[in-house]
Amino acid sequence: MTRTKADLDKIKNFAQKDVKDFLLDFLIITVACFMGGIAIVTIMIPSGLSSGGLTGTVRILQQYLPFDFSTMYYIGAITILTICVFAMGMREARKIALMSIMYPTAVFILEKMHFKLLDGDDLLLSAIYCGVFFGICNGIAFSRGYSSGGSDTIAKLVQYTLLPHVSLSKILMAIDAVIIILSGFVFGRDIALYALITIVISSKCTDFVLFGLETKIVKVEIITCESEEISRYIMNDMYRGASLERIIGAYSRQTKDKLVVLCSPRESIKLRQYVAKVDDRAFVAITHMDGVWGNGAGFNLSLIHISEPTRPY
Repeated sequence: MTRTKADLDKIKNFAQKDVKDFLLDFLIITVACFMGGIAIVTIMIPSGLSSGGLTGTVRILQQYLPFDFSTMYYIGAITILTICVFAMGMREARKIALMSIMYPTAVFILEKMHFKLLDGDDLLLSAIYCGVFFGICNGIAFSRGYSSGGSDTIAKLVQYTLLPHVSLSKILMAIDAVIIILSGFVFGRDIALYALITIVISSKCTDFVLFGLETKIVKVEIITCESEEISRYIMNDMYRGASLERIIGAYSRQTKDKLVVLCSPRESIKLRQYVAKVDDRAFVAITHMDGVWGNGAGFNLSLIHISEPTRPY
């Protein structure tokens, strides 16, 4: 089959757009990685603090192995990436590949600069600063659809290979709980508490980067041909309810399903990424809600923040 000049021009335009998008992503992710690297190299390590996720795991191993943080993080990130490729496929691995390389690279560069951001020895202030920098890093990365390949990916691997009937949030919570408890044994109970403070502040800052001071409830509307699989994810992994409506496109006259779900902004990001994975032709609209009330709403308006803590890398 011979392609016309118009077809070739279209392919060329798509290729150029992909290159521009990747270069923009590369620049933005580089900034995000250096924000996270500043938290680790100039605040966390000099202050003797720890955290959850892969960062906390490396901090623990650092006490027993004669390697730099960046070297051990490289090993951990590439190991997770390799397992992800074989266990879950390239499509999932692409989301973490860039940051698996760039994040420890940023840490390595900052290690060679040998400077400490905070002059004092206030551990609480250091934990707060770590949370702020991690949150900015997370928010920037999530906004571009990237992940570091830390505890989030480990939880997905555990669920995919060992515990398919256990929700992702429970596995993730268990992993971070184990890391924080181990930090308590290695660094002391005070450090474990500061690690928890860092995780909570990181969560708040990530929400701020992603959504500013907007409401903490969003409505997600999904028009898809894969409503059954997506609704299973909403109910079994997100523990949310959803409404299902059969609709007809005004132009195409094709019949599709529309799912409507209320969730936190963080959950909406994860849901959007999952929908893109199972149905790349789906239409997703996210609307910020001022409030929700009524039978079956599922939200306590006095405790409206329902997002999960973000795990620092």
